[in-house]
Amino acid sequence: MQGSDHRAEIRLNGTAAAPGVARATAYLLRQGQTMVPCRQVGDPEGELARLDAALSATRLEIARLRDDVARKLNESEAAIFDAHLLVLEDVALIDEVTKEVRRSGFNIEFCFQGVAQRYIDIFAQMEDDFLRERAADIRDVTGRVLHHLLGMAPAALGPIVGRQVVLAVDLTPTETAGLHEGGVAAFVTEEGGRTSHSAIMARSLDIPAVVGVKGLMEAVVDGDVVLVDGEAGLVIVHPSAATLAAYLDKEQALRSRRDRMMGEIALPEATSDGAVFTLLANIGGPEEMEDALGYHARGVGLYRTENLYLRIDDWPSEQQQFEEYAEVVRLAQGRPVTFRTLDIGGDKRLGDLNDEANPFMGYRAVRMCLERPEIFRPQLRAIIRASTFGPVSVMFPMISGVEELRQAKAFFRQVEAELAGEGVRPVAPIRLGAMIEIPSAALAAPELARECDFFSVGTNDLVQYLLAVDRGNRRVASLYDPCHLAVVRTLAQIFGAARTARIPVAVCGELGGDPAWAPLLLGLGAHELSMTPAALPEVRFLLRHSTHAEMRELAERALSSPDAAATRALLAAFVATKLKFR
Repeated sequence: MQGSDHRAEIRLNGTAAAPGVARATAYLLRQGQTMVPCRQVGDPEGELARLDAALSATRLEIARLRDDVARKLNESEAAIFDAHLLVLEDVALIDEVTKEVRRSGFNIEFCFQGVAQRYIDIFAQMEDDFLRERAADIRDVTGRVLHHLLGMAPAALGPIVGRQVVLAVDLTPTETAGLHEGGVAAFVTEEGGRTSHSAIMARSLDIPAVVGVKGLMEAVVDGDVVLVDGEAGLVIVHPSAATLAAYLDKEQALRSRRDRMMGEIALPEATSDGAVFTLLANIGGPEEMEDALGYHARGVGLYRTENLYLRIDDWPSEQQQFEEYAEVVRLAQGRPVTFRTLDIGGDKRLGDLNDEANPFMGYRAVRMCLERPEIFRPQLRAIIRASTFGPVSVMFPMISGVEELRQAKAFFRQVEAELAGEGVRPVAPIRLGAMIEIPSAALAAPELARECDFFSVGTNDLVQYLLAVDRGNRRVASLYDPCHLAVVRTLAQIFGAARTARIPVAVCGELGGDPAWAPLLLGLGAHELSMTPAALPEVRFLLRHSTHAEMRELAERALSSPDAAATRALLAAFVATKLKFR
């Protein structure tokens, strides 16, 4: 075991991005900004020809990297670079660069960097974590183009000597892909979150990672001993002998726990007293089905259809949508797939959607779709056509009340009848469900339950709207607390309404994949939990080693809990007893 020196131990907190514990010396990756000259040129068309050549060279470079990642990791991780290739095809970006070169007369490097930086800044300021972290992807791709324009070799990690912890302000997917070449014990970044592509790849590479560690680069120098706890989101610089000894025990326990969990991933989904539950996957593209099936998801509980729209930055045709949806249904091999209809709006902007003073409560999701049949109809047709390959369900997001649900159902039935007239026959009746994610729907749950085949609770928005807290606003983020009494009691009311109407209820928000919350959700009355595929082994293990009676008791205690802190302690204590291995 590597020891520490005499300097005082420093503890830095961040976001847990990939589980595991590692200790090694620090390797600081300092990514300087590329210096781009600015000069007048007399041949703008010649400059644009240089851009075409740089784009072609970058496409070839990324395609090679994609093939390398597919060979050494898997197709799911390699698909990250498909999004990079799409950046190179972004008509709006290229048109803007073209206009800038012709308007200003400046060299192509200078114009390209300016336009690219505007795109990066737009994404970096978005409220949604997933979209905000796409800024790193744009920075990665445009940086490659700039290197080709400037005739420079692309930036890369230097040689890693022995096992080291890589520390950086941020890591691009390209840089993260290089970590599998060996020597990297863990990585830590000042920026980023759990949904950044570098974090996603770290989980696939099985490399412990912590992101969002403020002050990281000032607190560490090359060669410092660093301990990374990817489960707790903790980085310890100059760990003491006592800390290292404690973490040796933790590292062994984590390895043992993971081995046991993976050993049970194919076992029946039932509690130890025989109550059956269902675990599903949240995905946003066909490439994610490999992970979902690898972790033995029983189907797809949430397919984010808007991801296709955002990937191409346009309104896809019916055929484009059909091809993607059909591929997912075929890959599911008879397992159910639940499509959430288009959830554009809020901070997910597209096309001619206008800025609004309060976009999260504005023209978005099912509200927009019902007013825009030219958008809604092709999507529903594509989903219904895909249902000829396997069982499909459809759920409508941001339903506010019975009238809105009836409108959405009527529109769906009209499209279904159209396709029936064309000879399209689903392999099984398509179930229609309502997403319960705003307070009005929660209060109207008894009436809504009589109008649909199932509920799916979107806890991310439900908590946000119940507590009037923008979860992306750092100033009030501490008030975003799922353990708030109002949240627990509202969930119990929703599940109760579903039980009375005898319809199943799923949870597809982040709480569904949280090991601390999964037992409580089942105890409150949920039938299905849908989550990111990587969360499946731990949640499955925890539920299999609990009794339904224990979970009902946990729910009763949570409902009578005096405050959020007491509820948090209750959930943590329950999980600790189930994950304590001897």
